[in-house]
Amino acid sequence: MSITVKTISADEHLAFVAARGQASFLQLPAWGKAKPEWRSESVGFFDGDTLTGVGLVLYRQLPKLPRYLAYLPEGPVLDWDRPDVDAHLEALVAHARRNKAFAVRIGPTVVHHRWLAPTVKAAIADPGITALSQATPDETTLVGTRVLRTLDHLGWQPQAEGHGFAAGQPKFNYQLRLTDAEGTVLTDEQLLKGMNQLWRRNIKKADKLGVTVTRGERADLARFHRIYLETAERDHFTGRGLPYFEAMWDALNAEEPDRMRVYLAEHEGDLVAATTFIRVGTHAWYSYGASTTAKREVRGSNAIQWRMMRDARDAGADIYDLRGITEGLAADDPELGLIQFKVGTGGEAVAYLGEWDKPISSFLHFAFQQYLKRR
Repeated sequence: MSITVKTISADEHLAFVAARGQASFLQLPAWGKAKPEWRSESVGFFDGDTLTGVGLVLYRQLPKLPRYLAYLPEGPVLDWDRPDVDAHLEALVAHARRNKAFAVRIGPTVVHHRWLAPTVKAAIADPGITALSQATPDETTLVGTRVLRTLDHLGWQPQAEGHGFAAGQPKFNYQLRLTDAEGTVLTDEQLLKGMNQLWRRNIKKADKLGVTVTRGERADLARFHRIYLETAERDHFTGRGLPYFEAMWDALNAEEPDRMRVYLAEHEGDLVAATTFIRVGTHAWYSYGASTTAKREVRGSNAIQWRMMRDARDAGADIYDLRGITEGLAADDPELGLIQFKVGTGGEAVAYLGEWDKPISSFLHFAFQQYLKRR
């Protein structure tokens, strides 16, 4: 039976995600509400009457033309091990074409490669390795290889990642498993044992110096945002406005209470670090982080991560996702410190398949790519 794609309700979308156990928060109906500059649609993939996958499609209009980029960030939500992935992708393109899309962009959350922490540490120490992809992975998945070949065969085009985090969703991420191979939840002692000595020492130091970590409320997003802007200035990136985080909070927590949280680390009454946290079923994310230049020695960033890891585990998550890392491992790479910070937790670096475009109108897709380069 052929695969079809059609619009579904938010309730149908969420019920599929709940039954599956997890999906990227960027593929929830609420994310469309958090992105008002895009038109959003929940779609379902059907094999006859059976719902086999879902997706949040964000539509961005071309300037002055009624044609759209159909974007599924970290989606769609499918069983990528199915033998008919190609039919699902072709049905998605057909649906997008009916909705006047000039191209479809997807970002399958299919892990292709894994590098365990010791492998990443060895690669960083090796002057002959300047990119993570140059290091031999500890695992290359069959499903990742198969989907990669399917995308290539169907004429999808991989998108350039650019430098840093400027382009799309990150291909390389760092994740910490909160359960062992048998699915048994890891204890505090087991999590600490997986960290490097510096991380354990910093957690202990923060506790000894009296750093406290608490969960905040919506109003505390303003406190988070104040030191987030300080972090943006210090680390030379363009920060988002407070309304962006308030919109995320309102949309995600209206969809499911406690889906998004804000954490605050304080020392003697001073806010020294703050983070946002999101959980969908068994997958939890460290979403945004901030810290002050003052009092860095009290290790508020380590303390707040340690609290979020344990809270994620206690809420039923089996993955704590520290989100993006860049591929560069050279000693002069500006993002190397971020990778080293995350590697210290233990865990593993993972490479997804990245983002892929399927042009429907080659001319408009090319024009859109040129427009993005000029922005």
